[in-house]
Amino acid sequence: MSSLQYWVWLTSRKGLGAVGVLRLLDCFITPERVYYAGEDEYALVEGLSTFVRRQLDDKRLDEANKILGDCDRLGLRLMTIQDADYPERLRQIDDPPPLLYLKGRGFRFDEEVAIGVVGARQATDYGIRAAGKIAMELARGGALVVSGIADGIDGAALRGALKGGGHVVSVLAGGVDKIFPYENRFLYADVAAKGTLISEYPPGTPHMGAHFPVRNRIISGLSLGVLAVECRTHSGTMITVRSSLDQNRDVFAVPGNIDAPMSSGTNLLIQQGAKLVSCGEDILTEFRNFYPAKLAPSEPLDPRAVEERLQQLPRSKPVKEPEPKRPEREWIPTSAQRERFTDDELQLLHSLGEGERTVDELVELTQIPARRVLSALTMLQVCAAVAEGAGKRFSPLVELEPT
Repeated sequence: MSSLQYWVWLTSRKGLGAVGVLRLLDCFITPERVYYAGEDEYALVEGLSTFVRRQLDDKRLDEANKILGDCDRLGLRLMTIQDADYPERLRQIDDPPPLLYLKGRGFRFDEEVAIGVVGARQATDYGIRAAGKIAMELARGGALVVSGIADGIDGAALRGALKGGGHVVSVLAGGVDKIFPYENRFLYADVAAKGTLISEYPPGTPHMGAHFPVRNRIISGLSLGVLAVECRTHSGTMITVRSSLDQNRDVFAVPGNIDAPMSSGTNLLIQQGAKLVSCGEDILTEFRNFYPAKLAPSEPLDPRAVEERLQQLPRSKPVKEPEPKRPEREWIPTSAQRERFTDDELQLLHSLGEGERTVDELVELTQIPARRVLSALTMLQVCAAVAEGAGKRFSPLVELEPT
């Protein structure tokens, strides 16, 4: 088993991402062997750009040792994909995180009825109440609630599960020590005390927009099923649902008014085959025969006690619609382009230009085989050069100097 410093060194190489790390492990077996390999050996690995190979040639361990020191100071555990207790459910997804940072209690995830609960940050009072109530019922019934820790549905689900006396897991889009949003700092402490905070990013990593879609695959990957409480048709929640479908997970959705914008996504999911959910039992009944010891029936709470606990959940906040603006894009000069990107990646970036395109459109424009286009897009997302939007349309986050 390789020392943890080699795992931290490998996973902190810029531009590599989970897919690149796994590709290297397929070739070299352990991070230690990757560390001691040379340029000639790296050149034999398919898909490594010049920029990534230069990152691998940097053998300094100062950063890795600092991260390990921070983990000791913060009381974090590290779990590698080669560890025996790494969740098999997560290991089986297409791009499992090679290294996880954890704070809190340990779980045997493969023995848990883990249910991901996701939804909008800008939730309505109806959505917050539904998330809190259903998560409370799931927790009392023996399920493990998995979510993010944002405002809105995430926070309501975690609080509801905790008020139900259950355990919770929150998957973060930044370092475990970076609290976002700050208003949820007490919720962070509660989750760490009663459950687990999980991140694939080392301590000190800020929560970044590009991290959230990547993070979502872990929420669904740890779970047997995912519940969408409230969301629009084009949203991060729908990205999580797509991940869960790709991972062959069950999908559940809470219905809403037909003219409610924040229920348009969940209503669409129900129309497309997701199971309509109005209470926790609607989900628990799907798994009780498979996990009878975990999901033993519990005495229902007195309705007055439920109301009292739900009234303690935060109310929705009035949201001011932001004015649309074009995000600033990183300028990549010609001299740096081939160091950072492969030929396929550069061709895709040039084809994207200012607009958005689907995978099929990119295949047609570039005449690159679909498999290579998908691989290149994954790497471009990992290094924050491309973003996936609604309808699986991709747009550039960088601007290339014309050659």
